[in-house]
Amino acid sequence: MITNSTEMLDKARKEHYAVPAFNVNNLEWARAILEAAEEAKSPVIIQATSGAANYMGSFRLVYDLIVDMYHALNITVPVSIHLDHGTFYDAIKTLGIKFTSIMFDGSALPLDENLDKTKTLVKLAHAEDVSVEAEVGTIGGEEDGVIADGEIAPVDSAVKMAETGVDMLAVGIGNIHGKYPKDWKGLNFDHLKKIDQAIYNQTGKQLPLVLHGGSGIPDDQIRKAIQLGISKINVNTEGQLAFHQAMRDYVHSDKDLEGKNYDPRIFLKAGTNALKEMCLDRIKVFGSENKA
Repeated sequence: MITNSTEMLDKARKEHYAVPAFNVNNLEWARAILEAAEEAKSPVIIQATSGAANYMGSFRLVYDLIVDMYHALNITVPVSIHLDHGTFYDAIKTLGIKFTSIMFDGSALPLDENLDKTKTLVKLAHAEDVSVEAEVGTIGGEEDGVIADGEIAPVDSAVKMAETGVDMLAVGIGNIHGKYPKDWKGLNFDHLKKIDQAIYNQTGKQLPLVLHGGSGIPDDQIRKAIQLGISKINVNTEGQLAFHQAMRDYVHSDKDLEGKNYDPRIFLKAGTNALKEMCLDRIKVFGSENKA
């Protein structure tokens, strides 16, 4: 079923696995993600940034594509349609389109403004049974043109954001968007523990925490982060790299010159298949296989 993210993430938090949140960039990506989730019997969050929506046509097109493909492929696993790194305006727009989950990224705003806008969105979204993700502490790297140095989310800010009633919270713990540099120091697990414990002490709830920049983090660190409260892991760059490498290999082998392999329905298969395999691999590492 197409649903919000709340129930699947609460279940993941309790059972110590993470729901994969794969970014979608076109029709082939939507199909690969859905087929992988169905094959692995994993819940999945399919998410789009404003940049991806603009490339594909609109947020409405993103929503309709996922819903129509979900039914056309007879998908049975839970699927959430999620706004990734949205502005306040993006969040309002996607609520109107019936996205089932939204992320308001107010991390670049003054904390009080971030909190106020998040509270407003929580009230509006929960009235429509839509999940809300927020963020404190910028994540390193680049996301749709927004560049930030890696930061460690302040514990007190994380607690205040949790008190707004969000369903999940993205926190900076040394993670980075895009490729990880060779001198990356790894995730800060001690800080993750502090944030999780402080939120629990204040709210009495083990809030699902979100790891952005999930592409390229060593599997052992992924698994440890999941045990410490990470319940949603965002993956985009890893998919782009897998798709790109498969297409390079296909062209360099000159297979694209055989017969009618220039037909995009044939030409894009190599990249699409590689993307699906990447999704299946991440699902296994995240522990969400057979959790649908």
